[in-house]
Amino acid sequence: MASSAQSGGTSGGPAVPTVQRGIVKMVLSGCAIIVRGQPRGGPPPERQINLSNIRAGNLARRAAATQPDAKDTPDEPWAFPAREVLRKKLIGKEVCFTIENKTPQGREYGMIYLGKDTNGENIAESLVAEGLATRREGMRANNPEQNRLSECEEQAKAAKKGMWSEGNGSHTIRDLKYTIENPRHFVDSHHQKPVNAIIEHVRDGSVVRALLLPDYYLVTVMLSGIKCPTFRREADGSETPEPFAAEAKFFTESRLLQRDVQIILESCHNQNILGTILHPNGNITELLLKEGFARCVDWSIAVYTRGAEKLRAAERFAKERRLRIWRDYVAPTANLDQKDKQFVAKVMQVLNADAIVVKLNSGDYKTIHLSSIRPPRLEGENTQDKNKKLRPLYDIPYMFEAREFLRKKLIGKKVNVTVDYIRPASPATETVPAFSERTCATVTIGGINIAEALVSKGLATVIRYRQDDDQRSSHYDELLAAEARAIKNGKGLHSKKEVPIHRVADISGDTQKAKQFLPFLQRAGRSEAVVEYVFSGSRLKLYLPKETCLITFLLAGIECPRGARNLPGLVQEGEPFSEEATLFTKELVLQREVEVEVESMDKAGNFIGWLHIDGANLSVLLVEHSLSKVHFTAERSSYYKSLLSAEEAAKQKKEKVWAHYEEQPVEEVAPVLEEKERSASYKPVFVTEITDDLHFYVQDVETGTQLEKLMENMRNDIASHPPVEGSYAPRRGEFCIAKFVDGEWYRARVEKVESPARVHVFYIDYGNREILPSTRLGTLPPAFSTRVLPAQATEYAFAFIQVPQDEDARTDAVDSVVRDIQNTQCLLNVEHLSAGCPHVTLQFADSKGDVGLGLVKEGLVMVEVRKEKQFQKVITEYLNAQESAKSARLNLWRYGDFRADDADEFGYSR
Repeated sequence: MASSAQSGGTSGGPAVPTVQRGIVKMVLSGCAIIVRGQPRGGPPPERQINLSNIRAGNLARRAAATQPDAKDTPDEPWAFPAREVLRKKLIGKEVCFTIENKTPQGREYGMIYLGKDTNGENIAESLVAEGLATRREGMRANNPEQNRLSECEEQAKAAKKGMWSEGNGSHTIRDLKYTIENPRHFVDSHHQKPVNAIIEHVRDGSVVRALLLPDYYLVTVMLSGIKCPTFRREADGSETPEPFAAEAKFFTESRLLQRDVQIILESCHNQNILGTILHPNGNITELLLKEGFARCVDWSIAVYTRGAEKLRAAERFAKERRLRIWRDYVAPTANLDQKDKQFVAKVMQVLNADAIVVKLNSGDYKTIHLSSIRPPRLEGENTQDKNKKLRPLYDIPYMFEAREFLRKKLIGKKVNVTVDYIRPASPATETVPAFSERTCATVTIGGINIAEALVSKGLATVIRYRQDDDQRSSHYDELLAAEARAIKNGKGLHSKKEVPIHRVADISGDTQKAKQFLPFLQRAGRSEAVVEYVFSGSRLKLYLPKETCLITFLLAGIECPRGARNLPGLVQEGEPFSEEATLFTKELVLQREVEVEVESMDKAGNFIGWLHIDGANLSVLLVEHSLSKVHFTAERSSYYKSLLSAEEAAKQKKEKVWAHYEEQPVEEVAPVLEEKERSASYKPVFVTEITDDLHFYVQDVETGTQLEKLMENMRNDIASHPPVEGSYAPRRGEFCIAKFVDGEWYRARVEKVESPARVHVFYIDYGNREILPSTRLGTLPPAFSTRVLPAQATEYAFAFIQVPQDEDARTDAVDSVVRDIQNTQCLLNVEHLSAGCPHVTLQFADSKGDVGLGLVKEGLVMVEVRKEKQFQKVITEYLNAQESAKSARLNLWRYGDFRADDADEFGYSR
């Protein structure tokens, strides 16, 4: 025990028993107690002391489960009152005792005194004096102690105390109830009101046996929300304690064993009751956690009536200090700096229903997964059509609703991110795909936990973990509570109603469907849309909620740098600033609600038009930020002035796409703008190519000899140093050499790379185009680059005529021009400039006849009427020629003047 003392005596007298001290741990009956010493580095030693010379009644005992024929033994009269007197008098108190006798079986008998020495109250005498115990039969009063016991007994009899009172003492016998027929009903009947109780036994730190008063139910109570280390029973019947099991048990015993407490009955688990034990000195559940003797358990923490957050906080306190069971604990975010654990970021994108992409203050992007939740998924056998590709957003029930909830709540907003854990990368298995490292965090906005809100609406479920898995949300209990509410209220995934179905038609790239849909969108004017994906600065995928369809949308009126493309066996690099343009568009419109105006569509089924975000035109914004140039097709748009104004401002800044812009001298364009009389300054040219839209390419006759000399030198150089076949990797916009069908090499520019076998090239000195394999291409030697001699083919269009839109009529006109002027020398005069190319008149070199006027006379084209004064004379000549062709019903006019009512049908306009 904690201490002992040897009483002095004469050398010849009888031996005086040693006085020992201890603290009363437990009262076994009215005549037996267990005392313990002081703890030193672990639970202290204990011993059972039986009171000498007296006997108290035996307490009730339950029949052993291994003996089916045995019966429960009830209390003997006055046994329980005797136990109670000792319990209230001694539990937790310091006593001193002497051992007077020890049996061969090891039972010790002696005297017990309350206090530090034998001057304290003699416990045996007190029990006998109260009539709660008797002297042992046959005992003779032959010493002072036995004489006092005899006197106390006589006094109790005279006073009719305890067992000497009238009656048989049946009222002191408890009606003990060892089982409860309906534990759930029993718990609910108490309505979580505190019940008075005595803790009779401590099995481990978090499981006790309690006697509920006043009805004497003997029940097992498990502390709600926690679990202490336990004692594992081995095959031989022995028990092996888990680390800190004995210490946790002692911690609870020293505070609760045989104490008067109150218990809040909170739930039940089999025949065991879940509850919280309240003691005047504190709440044992929270104390065990705070001291590192217990851990929180998910399956019962929800029933803890005093708030799960208090238990988590107590557990966190022990973890941070690495107390006891947490001595080797390493926090999931221990390796992160504080700035990486908690930060504010802007949400840029929602990935399905459990992850977001945020932009940090540093400008970097980071994917954040919401901690401890699982998005909607397909349950059971996959009923998806095997021939139909799964679209998770639309085909998985409630995935779209979950994504939309997050999108509307978060996109473009700043949120608070608290990283809970980093889930390491995992390799792929037969059933589970590979996952990269994931940062899992609690995301809040305006004090609202987004994951909790998602779960409470039934749009996500909570992941269940192993008890020792600490990688979970810091608000895991709130998530469980939210899920319980969603299940109770039948929300979302937990609803018994039919699941919502989203029939979303994807008409991206479907030319036939796009053609049918185009008139509808054109008539609709501005339509609401959500930007689902950004392919490049000017190419997007939109979801139209009213029409429930997906379309590919191209921004009108601008020429945006093209991004990199992956082709079979080839990676085509993007144009300068293509990535910046894509990023700009993403940050501005991705997953945001916008308005679109559809004007037309291209041959691939992509719609072309204008996109507005918060009242701003995205095309104008791209031009304004020097990430796009104005395309000539914008001329007929109502946004043309805004685009030109934005482009002029961008040019002045000389940034990005305009970084190398040089302003043209004003005097060069002034004469053209201010000219009042037509200037006729014809120069000799050589026509090399006629295009299908009636444009043509010419070479300047004056520089023709330079080109011939350069081509001769270049071919000699190539002959002496031929390119290695297949060594050249073509890139769009790059100058190269190409082998024409005549077997000779020419200078060219790569216009498009479909694949290594199909490369579109433009011959820069002749104006013709061809599709070649990359094996017929090579690097252009620097000595023959466009810096040495600029590209010699210049594109022009005929002035004062309209090219027929009807394909057959246009072919007739082109064939006529090819026959007349291709590969011949002509005279050329620039009449006016245009966004595409200069418009000119062309004369035959010998007859000086106007080629364009000849086409009008033949009825192959119509006149384009211009109102400038300087052109009125030549326009009149052209109109007279048109009237002659009409009268003669030539070509276009063979059915008369169709323009009045059929122009639109035939593809013409007046």
